[in-house]
Amino acid sequence: MRYLSFFILVLVFNLAGKAAIVDSVTIRSKAMNKDYKAVVIVPDNYKNDFGAYPVVYLLHGYGGWFSNWITRMPQLSGFADRYNLIIVCPEGKNAWYIDSPVDNDSKFETYIGVEVPAYIDSHYNTIKDRTGRAITGFSMGGHGGLYLGFRHSDIFGACGSMSGGVDLRPFPKNWQLPKLLGDSAKKPANWKEYSVTTIIENKPKDSLAIIMDCGTEDFFYDVNKELHAKMLKLKIAHEYIERPGKHDWDYWKNAVQYQLFFFSNYFRREFIKSRR
Repeated sequence: MRYLSFFILVLVFNLAGKAAIVDSVTIRSKAMNKDYKAVVIVPDNYKNDFGAYPVVYLLHGYGGWFSNWITRMPQLSGFADRYNLIIVCPEGKNAWYIDSPVDNDSKFETYIGVEVPAYIDSHYNTIKDRTGRAITGFSMGGHGGLYLGFRHSDIFGACGSMSGGVDLRPFPKNWQLPKLLGDSAKKPANWKEYSVTTIIENKPKDSLAIIMDCGTEDFFYDVNKELHAKMLKLKIAHEYIERPGKHDWDYWKNAVQYQLFFFSNYFRREFIKSRR
């Protein structure tokens, strides 16, 4: 029954005159004892209280912030209406969406992977299981989307990455990573264990719907190709897309449309399965 309202909404997603509601909320992190902001986009139909909605968690990149997506791409709200889903853009600082093994004050895996979904589920009408949640992002957020998807497959049923920094080891001096992982020469295990390329070796017991893409002129292109090849070798089902593009907003504005369509189809399939 939790999918009934979603199915009804899908049937009427193209009604005219819709306008998604964009809001800002404060979400407490007990793990870090701090408050952080998040953007929450709910479809126009939400105000009619049709019932439970699926949620896509959309992560920002290094140097970004919680409102980065909606500021750069205001038309994002239209996709909440089109697919009748909630989009949540949380604050990730520059923490790479991990619980740092060397900085006890940086626990953004726990925050984004556990605390934020718990808050959203308690304050919004959501499908409150993994089949109603997806997570993705770009660059640092692409790493976070796959990292958290695999590490918390009990929370997320689908995950993705756009231009993701999926292997941290080739970049030992970049993006404040040494502050989170330690010196790469002294603590090489951290750099390996906290990279998506290693995380995927521990396949979750639950199947994941996975999509990843990267531009061919992107400085993360090689690590994404390598991750794709490794996933094929490990027989991990996934959608992989590469196309001309750089590490910039022109690429991500295009890429997110493919990913939201992918997640919408995933939610639809789960609804159909639940009705059999």
